[in-house]
Amino acid sequence: MQPVIFGIVLAMYLVAVMGNALLVTVACSDPKLQTPMYFLLSQLSFIDIFLTTITVPQMLVHTLSVNRTISYNCCMTQLFFFMAVGSMEGHLLAAMAYDRCVAICDPLRYSAIVSHRLCLCITLTSWMIVSLNSLLYSVLVTRLTFCGNQVTHFFCDITPLLQLSCTRPVVNEMLIFTEGVAVVVSPFFFILGSYARIGIAIAHMRSVVALRKALSICSSHILVVLLLYGSVIRMYLRPSSSYDLDQDRQVAIFYTVVTPMLNPLIYSLRNQEVQGALQRLFRKHWISRNFQPGSQANREWQHIS
Repeated sequence: MQPVIFGIVLAMYLVAVMGNALLVTVACSDPKLQTPMYFLLSQLSFIDIFLTTITVPQMLVHTLSVNRTISYNCCMTQLFFFMAVGSMEGHLLAAMAYDRCVAICDPLRYSAIVSHRLCLCITLTSWMIVSLNSLLYSVLVTRLTFCGNQVTHFFCDITPLLQLSCTRPVVNEMLIFTEGVAVVVSPFFFILGSYARIGIAIAHMRSVVALRKALSICSSHILVVLLLYGSVIRMYLRPSSSYDLDQDRQVAIFYTVVTPMLNPLIYSLRNQEVQGALQRLFRKHWISRNFQPGSQANREWQHIS
């Protein structure tokens, strides 16, 4: 089954990378998408590319390899980037929830409140917070004494590394349920608060058109939030005594491969502006390719003219 697993995971990885890269390209190049909302969406797509690239290529190599090893330094590096990028995704979703909250609850002042500068500051500040948080976890893991060197996972994650500790890592577990909750789960509570306010605003809407527009704005974001935090809560916010290797592998596959693959589909299939931008991008590429000087299509067009 190894070649079959390799083919399936490789196909999903390529779809995830190409889909998110296309979304980043469209959001950055199309003049009609130069808004704070699509800036945050492009950052989310970049995060999805980064997240799946941290784990999947190594897993693909180990799938067909006999020597399934990773150096200690590479393992700690993978742990640092995985935790930083994974946490950053939650912060971006919180920023997107704030963007939607202002757009629905205070639309007349939206352009004055939510700006590119504000989104850039939020993004940079979030990167700083998650990087320091990930560095703290990584340093604490390096201070552990390991009784074995067999990581029972397809990448170096915090939970399987804690399982290798000779003694119960009390400090690390306390950190997960205190500082980890503050950094990882606080964006989730911010999202809940934003949607509570959005729900109140929607309840007072009398226009059916406005109600449909509000629901269409939020539906894609809500689905992505459920996919992300359903996986995160299942993987990390529980005692290490309830650790289940098989279930955690399944959730990790869903979190690192399936979710990044689904995100661009969710945002493009339910978004008319993104669909229009994709059509303009493909049309522009087709015209530039077929109507270059000297091309067959260009000669035929000149002949007809």
